[in-house]
Amino acid sequence: MLAERSMHGYEIIQEIAKRTGGVWSPSPGSVYPTLQMLADEGLVSAAEDGGKKLFNLTEQGRTEHTAPPWHDIDIQLDPVDGELRTAVRLLGAAMEQISHAGTPEQKTRTAELYNELRRKLYAILAEE
Repeated sequence: MLAERSMHGYEIIQEIAKRTGGVWSPSPGSVYPTLQMLADEGLVSAAEDGGKKLFNLTEQGRTEHTAPPWHDIDIQLDPVDGELRTAVRLLGAAMEQISHAGTPEQKTRTAELYNELRRKLYAILAEE
């Protein structure tokens, strides 16, 4: 991706998730050490940009650049899978908020709703 344009680490994470249809969304804990390793090898450089590091390929990096891994992936994914993963992630985030900030009554109602949702999901799977 850096062969296409300079990016911040967070942009790289978002772009990988986008290009893989949400199948692969690397964590900052894997992206930033990788960028540092590439910098140590002289393949990328970083410049300060508004308090953030903007990463670029060096000339050596451009010479050694290969096609990104998703060009070699020939997996036929259902296009709805990405939407489903996003929905699950957002639902989990809502659950976290209720768990941390909800009243006891809100937590009880949420548990009931989750139990009902689980039953409905299994009912969908049971449909022919």
